[in-house]
Amino acid sequence: MRLVDELFELYRDQLSDEEDLDIIAFSVLEHCNHKQLLGIVEEMNKEELAYFIRLFLLEMLKEKLDNSDKQREELSSSAKYLH
Repeated sequence: MRLVDELFELYRDQLSDEEDLDIIAFSVLEHCNHKQLLGIVEEMNKEELAYFIRLFLLEMLKEKLDNSDKQREELSSSAKYLH
């Protein structure tokens, strides 16, 4: 993906950990409007788009699972006080 290649070349010597990657990703998102973000997606080839969607679905499902587990734990711990 062209954007990833450009960002990697630009920040290659400054990247040390995942936190740096988060900062770069959030910075890109912060400076792009809806139309520009759609343009990035439109530039993806079929494999890149499939990977992008797979990652999105995986992360969203993980988040829902984590939230569901937390809700169950909260209900379980609050039920102790009802007896």
